[in-house]
Amino acid sequence: MSEKRQIKLSLYLIGAGMHVAAWRHPQGQADASIDIKALQKAAQIAEKGKFDIAFVADSLAINHESHPHILNRFDPIVQITALASATEKIGLGATASTTYSEPYVLARQLLSVDHISNGRVAWNLVTTSDATGQTALNFSREKHVEHDKRYERAEEFADVIRALWDSWEDDAFVYDKENGVFYDREKVHEANYKGQHFSVKGPLNIARSPQGYPVIVVAGASKPGQKLSTRVADAVFVHWDDIKTAKEHYKTLKSQLAQHGRSEDELVVFHGISPVVADTEAEAIQRHKELQDLLDPYEALKFVSGYMGNVDFSKYSLDTPAIEVDYPEVNSIQSNFNELIDIVKRENLKVGDLYARLFNVGKRDAFVGSPQQVADEMERWFNEKACDGFMLQFPLLPRDLEAFVEKVVPILQERGIFRKDYEGNTLREHLGVVKPVNQYTRTKVTP
Repeated sequence: MSEKRQIKLSLYLIGAGMHVAAWRHPQGQADASIDIKALQKAAQIAEKGKFDIAFVADSLAINHESHPHILNRFDPIVQITALASATEKIGLGATASTTYSEPYVLARQLLSVDHISNGRVAWNLVTTSDATGQTALNFSREKHVEHDKRYERAEEFADVIRALWDSWEDDAFVYDKENGVFYDREKVHEANYKGQHFSVKGPLNIARSPQGYPVIVVAGASKPGQKLSTRVADAVFVHWDDIKTAKEHYKTLKSQLAQHGRSEDELVVFHGISPVVADTEAEAIQRHKELQDLLDPYEALKFVSGYMGNVDFSKYSLDTPAIEVDYPEVNSIQSNFNELIDIVKRENLKVGDLYARLFNVGKRDAFVGSPQQVADEMERWFNEKACDGFMLQFPLLPRDLEAFVEKVVPILQERGIFRKDYEGNTLREHLGVVKPVNQYTRTKVTP
C-alpha cells in the first residue's frame, strides 16, 4: 500500500442524480433507478476513475414528500450483486437497517455478495431515520423506535453480525478429498448470543470472505452514532456545512478510537459533497443553474421536509422566515436537524431559501467550478483533516460523474494524493483498513 495519505472517493449511486430535478433534465434518465444497465454504467465510470466504492442508499417506505428516486428503486443488496458482475475492482456498498432486519439473514446476504464480488462489499449500517413513521407500519409495528433505543439495538446487532461472520476460521474448510474431510470441526464456532434485543445461536452457513467480512460504514453523527462508529465501523459518512465544523467533528471522532483499542487510521471519514465540474467556472455555474431552473420550489421543500421533522411547507409562503415554521420533535437524523436549525437561525433564512442553502446538491459552493478549483477545495479539506475522503453526491448522473473522472481525478493523481491504479483487490485494501482477525482465533489460548 502507498505510505502517503491518499484521498478516498465514494460514488453515491442514485438514479438520475442527487438533485431533486435531475430526472427532468434533458440529459437525465427518469427511470435510471430501476435500469440496471444505467447503474452498472455509472459504477464502471467510477471504477475507471479508481474510486474506492460505489454506495447505494435505501429507504423501507414510500415518502411522497421526498426525493423522486425513493419512490422506485432496487433493494440495495440485489443491486450490488448485479453491480459485482459488471465491475472488477471497485467496492460496493449496500444500506441495510438494524431496526428492521434480523442479523442472521442480513449476515448471510451480505457475506454471500462479498464472496461473489471477491471481497468488495460494504454494509452501510443504519438505524433508519424515518421522519414520517411509515416504515414501522410496513413491519407490523405501531410506531418508529426512538432514536437512542434504535442505537441500543444497533450496538447489539453489530456484535451479533460480526460473531456470525466469524463463525468459520479462515482455514476451517480443508476440502481433503483423500481422507474425506470437508471441514475441521474445531474451527467452526457458535455465536450463542443472548442480549436484550437478540438471541442468536449460529453458526452462519457461509465462510469468511477474502477480506474477512464486509467493511462496516456508519452514517450517524449524534452521540450514540459516534459511539457506534468508533467502536465497530471501518468508515463513516458525514456532512457538515463548513470546514471548521467538519474539522472539529473529525478530531472528535478520531480521539474516541483509542478507548476502543483502535488507531486513527482504522476509521475512514467520508464527507459528502456535490461537485459540478466544467472547463470553466462560468460553465459549471451554468450547469448548476440549469438544474435549479427545473426545480419547483415546493417540490424542493418536500426534500427539505424529510430532514426537518416532516414539516408541511406547503402551508407557508416562500417568503416566510424559516424560523417561524412549526418544527415538530425529530426522531430521525438529529445531528443534521440541529445543524440545519442553527443555520436557519443564524442567517435568518426564508422558507424559499432552504433547499439552495442547506443541501450540497442545491448550493453553489466551492465544489461548483473548474477542475482546478474543485481539486483545490478537495485538497484543502483533505490536508486540513476535515475528512479522509469524499462521498460524491453528483447532482446529475452520469454527466457530473464523467466530468469529474475526466477532469478532476487526473489533477488529484498528478498531485500524488489519489491513486493512479488499484493496489489491491478487496475493498479493505482500497481503503487501507486491515482484514479483521477472526475473534475466535484471536481468543484461543496457545498451550
